Amino acid sequence: MSILEIKNVSKRFGGLKALDDVNISVKENTVHAIIGPNGAGKSTLLNVLVGKLIPDEGSVEFDGNSLIGRKPHEINQMGVSRVFQTPEIFGDMTVYENILIPLFAKRDGAFRLHCIEHVEDEKDIVEKAKKMLQDVNMYEKLGMRAASLSRGDKRRLEMAMCLSQEPRLLLLDEPTAGMARADTNNTIDLLREIRETRDITLAIIEHDMHVVFSLAEHVTVMARGTPLVDDKPENIKGHPKVQEAYLGGHKEG
Repeated sequence: MSILEIKNVSKRFGGLKALDDVNISVKENTVHAIIGPNGAGKSTLLNVLVGKLIPDEGSVEFDGNSLIGRKPHEINQMGVSRVFQTPEIFGDMTVYENILIPLFAKRDGAFRLHCIEHVEDEKDIVEKAKKMLQDVNMYEKLGMRAASLSRGDKRRLEMAMCLSQEPRLLLLDEPTAGMARADTNNTIDLLREIRETRDITLAIIEHDMHVVFSLAEHVTVMARGTPLVDDKPENIKGHPKVQEAYLGGHKEG
């Protein structure tokens, strides 16, 4: 069963057609990677999915409900969370304070700074915050300032913040960008554990083929705004259309 259906989606910027009749189906409880050279339309597609852009044509449905025209926070409330290419955390706050923000927001619809001062009275929030940090191996760093974390740990914290909202679909925009290989492998292990232990679908935009072939159960290869190949990872290796797309050196437009 598909949880995300992208049908005949096109998006233009002036004379540039960034997305050209895109059709992608993401099955529930799988890891689906979307790859392609620079300028393939991956980032534009992601921005359509999270409500930052409205396509000129086509439809996008999550669990049977249209995402077109909805605000990003509405899409988030529907069960779609996004991990950004650069981790989106609050650097001047501690790891513990960061994880409290989405937990209070999920329960109350808003977060007020004074909540931190009285958080120990909120036993359910405290318990869940600590559990989320344990799940991503960040509990021992809960008192550290987020800005002082390594890039890999910042990514772990951001994932914990996203997962605390209990999404059904997690969109990841190059989650290992800028990481050393050790941090990349740790992130792969974390994503694999998330997929295996939660009722969640992962859709990953990624350039690192090591990440793609370590995690993905299905891969869509895009070039010039349109999908070229949509298949299992083992079937795209060596595919002539994939080789042409990457060796063609398409530039960002």
